[in-house]
Amino acid sequence: MNLDLNNKIIIVTGGAKGIGLEICKVLASEGAIPFIIGRSEEDNKAAVKEIEASGGKAKAVVAELTNPQDCERAVKQVVAECGRIDGLINNAGVNDGVGLENGNYESFMASLHKNLVHYYLMAHHALPELKKSKGAIVNIGSKTAETGQGNTSAYAASNGGRNALTREWAVELLQYGIRVNAVIVAECFTPLYETWIKTFDNPEEKLKEITDKIPFGKRMTTAEEIANMVAFLLSEKSSHTTGQLIHVDGGYTHLDRAL
Repeated sequence: MNLDLNNKIIIVTGGAKGIGLEICKVLASEGAIPFIIGRSEEDNKAAVKEIEASGGKAKAVVAELTNPQDCERAVKQVVAECGRIDGLINNAGVNDGVGLENGNYESFMASLHKNLVHYYLMAHHALPELKKSKGAIVNIGSKTAETGQGNTSAYAASNGGRNALTREWAVELLQYGIRVNAVIVAECFTPLYETWIKTFDNPEEKLKEITDKIPFGKRMTTAEEIANMVAFLLSEKSSHTTGQLIHVDGGYTHLDRAL
């Protein structure tokens, strides 16, 4: 599908690996120019090189998004290099296992900065340019906000915040023609997920136990399937869609898993 994203400048936080990298690859294949914001210069360069090797364009800037000053600096660098911002994808974060019993104030607050606060800051700093371009925002979220998971209070709270901000920003930014949506992820097989699976005594058995509970196809969602939805939501093909939490999860969150 031609999504008319040619030469659109799209910020992608955490765009060097996993779902973020797949989003960048799909955007580049549609002619957009993803601008990766990530903490590792090595990972950023590798991602840009991979995208360029496939005939696409990409840029990157190193920033530690838990540092508020880095969020502002990163957005300013995008504007300095490209002159505009056409879209923002808030994606960076990690399920860091800060639970109720095993956590504390310091770890809980650190997780909020790692998983939620920079969503707000990136949108806040990008907003002047998004108002000019009537761009779109897509927040990547997790099922944990709706289903719970156990032993991950901070991550669940962060994702509840992401969902709430998606709806709040959709209302606040109507006047500027800026659409805001979220893509909610359940079980998506990324390198980080693979690393987690390998911590079990029988990884294959654990993976089958999980996939057997995914109603549609009894399989994991692919990162490309997430990325395709993100690209669609950024484009004018979804021009009357805003304030939505769209679950790309094979029915995991809302269908009866007994199916």
